[in-house]
Amino acid sequence: MNSRRESRECSLKMLYIFDTCNIPVETVLDSFSQNLPTVTVYRDFAERLFRGVCQRMEEIDCLIKKYAKNWNLERMAAVDRNLIRLAVYEILDTPETPISVILDEAVEISKKYSAKDSSKFVNGILDKLKTVRD
Repeated sequence: MNSRRESRECSLKMLYIFDTCNIPVETVLDSFSQNLPTVTVYRDFAERLFRGVCQRMEEIDCLIKKYAKNWNLERMAAVDRNLIRLAVYEILDTPETPISVILDEAVEISKKYSAKDSSKFVNGILDKLKTVRD
């Protein structure tokens, strides 16, 4: 694993476990240590994303609730919910990454890990949330 996309995918997997199994952050990181990217810059990026979302989860969830009209977080598929959280964190905390890249990555990852039409759902929610960086 040696790309930012793979780092995002690894972070998504960790967030999924953290969210659905209620396992502490450090335990999740320990259990994924062998699956994190081997190149330090990508390993650090995966950990930064995971820790960042976990630390700012309440704030991120409030933003999602504000922009995801008629959708409760609990009703969203766990993969979609955590992918949206991941992208929102990137929008908020990685100004060096263009928003278009963040959205494109989230949509492509949703095609790989979620249901058939999830990419449209993820794109629709994130399209509204992209304004939070302004």
